[in-house]
Amino acid sequence: MITVLGAAGNTGKVVAEKLLGAGNKTRVIGRSAERLRSLRERGAEVAVGDATDAAFLTSAFRGAESIYAMVPPDYRQEDVRSYYQRFGDSIGQAVRQAGVRQVVFLSSLGGELADGTGPILGLHDLEERFKTLGVDLLILRPAYFYENLFGSLGLIKSQGINGGVIKPDVALAMTTTRDIGAAAADELDRGEFRGTGVRELLGPRDYTLAEVTRILGEKIGKPDLKYVQFADVDFVGALIPMGFSRGTAEAIVEMCQAINAGRIRPLEGRNKRTTMPTPFETFADQLAAAYRAL
Repeated sequence: MITVLGAAGNTGKVVAEKLLGAGNKTRVIGRSAERLRSLRERGAEVAVGDATDAAFLTSAFRGAESIYAMVPPDYRQEDVRSYYQRFGDSIGQAVRQAGVRQVVFLSSLGGELADGTGPILGLHDLEERFKTLGVDLLILRPAYFYENLFGSLGLIKSQGINGGVIKPDVALAMTTTRDIGAAAADELDRGEFRGTGVRELLGPRDYTLAEVTRILGEKIGKPDLKYVQFADVDFVGALIPMGFSRGTAEAIVEMCQAINAGRIRPLEGRNKRTTMPTPFETFADQLAAAYRAL
């Protein structure tokens, strides 16, 4: 039995689909039975509840040899680090009480850093906590998600520019959540990891945000589309009306500044294990389709 947290989300759904496709007995956890229906129809066991409820999570983990653990984003949270800690408390307690032996945990590049990384600090806390559980632990540290660009489509549509706090010429490792989910599923399916290990998940090459903006612009018929760097205070002010708490918005700015400073970066470099297959040029077709649907 393999149990998947966040199975209705971008990575978790892929993990569950791949595990089921490989014939694994799979239990999926989420907050909505409706959003898990397709996985139930494919043969998954379903557990619906609040993952910060340790009693519920212990029940959902019971009988599982291994789990996929992640924390779903909630941009309304004022104290992002405390939000992560609530999940860490629940997951840690449930892993111990249910007797789980293997954990694949979705963290981020920069998860090794103990300060100055915004929301990634919460993932750092969980990395350190899960190391004490006495299980075989594989920490996945993916790069910047291509999917983050979906949040820019409204700006592009209304203002004719893309923009953010990250500098336009900073080269970033990037990848897609589908490749992340596939890598996690493969690790869980094989179950060969032992002790505590880290696997970075990087796309085929680095991109600057100026470059991905140009690529996307070509896909949507705006070949001159520009990326503009915003002042921190302006970016925070833009996020709050979109439903972000001030605390989360300021944490995201801190993360972006750490990227600008080169603190959040790959440590392993690209190799067969870390290099994910999908280039941004391919993924940009999804962004272009979403843009045209606005």
